[in-house]
Amino acid sequence: MHYLTVSLSHKNSDIALREKFTYTDEEKEACLQRLLQSPNVSEAMMLATCNRMELYVCCSDIEEATKHIIRLLTFKAGVSEEFLYKTAEIVDDSSAIHHLFAVASSIDSMVVGETQIAGQLKDAFKFSYDRGYSAKKMSRALSHAFKCAAKVRNLTDISSKPVSVASVAIKQIKEKIQNLHNKKALVIGVGEMSEICAKHLISDGVQTYITNRTQQKAETLAKECNAEVYEFGNLDKAVNEFDIIFTATSAAYPIITNDLIEDVEFQRFWFDLAIPRDIDLDTRDDIYLFVVDDIKNIVDANKAQREQYVRQAHGIVGRSVVEFFEWLDALNVEPIIKEIYKKAEKSVEEETQRAIKKGFIPKEYEKEAQKMAHQAIKRFLHEMTKKMRKASHEAKSDTVTGAMQYILNDEHDNIPDQYKHHLKKD
Repeated sequence: MHYLTVSLSHKNSDIALREKFTYTDEEKEACLQRLLQSPNVSEAMMLATCNRMELYVCCSDIEEATKHIIRLLTFKAGVSEEFLYKTAEIVDDSSAIHHLFAVASSIDSMVVGETQIAGQLKDAFKFSYDRGYSAKKMSRALSHAFKCAAKVRNLTDISSKPVSVASVAIKQIKEKIQNLHNKKALVIGVGEMSEICAKHLISDGVQTYITNRTQQKAETLAKECNAEVYEFGNLDKAVNEFDIIFTATSAAYPIITNDLIEDVEFQRFWFDLAIPRDIDLDTRDDIYLFVVDDIKNIVDANKAQREQYVRQAHGIVGRSVVEFFEWLDALNVEPIIKEIYKKAEKSVEEETQRAIKKGFIPKEYEKEAQKMAHQAIKRFLHEMTKKMRKASHEAKSDTVTGAMQYILNDEHDNIPDQYKHHLKKD
């Protein structure tokens, strides 16, 4: 069994390309379903945020699974397979796990140390697991990824000043507008980024309104943030009334376009953090438009401040990856050892009965004979199984476990079902 990741993120794709890989929940489930139609893929998960679209799979054949994924993505985005092979980050086994751990620890994020990615990763796994597209293998990887992320948070200062895409956007507002108290802001959408932005605006004394296609959700968030509700149907008026507009919806198409815009006598500041973009706008002098990829320039300018923490975090991630594979190897060897003892016990039973039948030992000595044989076998196997456990933590573990699996996996084997599928694919 192998882990495989295909990633299109802020590191290798611009916003225009990432927009092609946005999925509704229905489309996401359909993609996962198609992934598992391949005989080479046993589990799959999709992580989709404003900065990345990544597919994580467990597979038996890396090359065939990669081809299957690329074909699905080609169909989705209408780009060539050659382009995707060149553009996407495609990593497997230890590199795939390293990537997952780095993502969970927020050192692969556009905003290093940002606070939202862990929740997004948990939601992505839950979505897949609840629908039956992920199981034990993916669960093991995610569990260790979150443990790694906790170590990074606890052992470095990478999250000492919690940040997010939304908080960077708010910082831009403060840099562009000197006096926020006489400004009026509209937050479109009710997701986590919208909530963060609304709370920041209100704490800075901005008169803030919340709007959403589903009004009840807007009312719930407005009540929580102590904001007001704005009628979504009046969005065409809002674009010409509000000083600040912050939008982060899941709309499939832009909700603010050129035909809604009128000339006004004040400067407007718009922040579009949605993928695909909510705002489709020609460049105008009277509207400052900030999109997700603009954050990269801001982050790069302040990158040196967190460089030391990032180096420390990478060290923790590297060690965590090694520990994860050592743990997996130990899992692999235990059912093999158990099966060795079971086969030995079966041989003792068969040979005892044969000896009694042949008259080699009296029937009344059966228990004593079996006890002696069991003790001899335990003494014989003790040193061998001890070395097997030790070898499971070394580079040669694959050779050892592979050889033992080959010897033990006859048609009558009794290796537990929960291990059998895993062992046959390793």
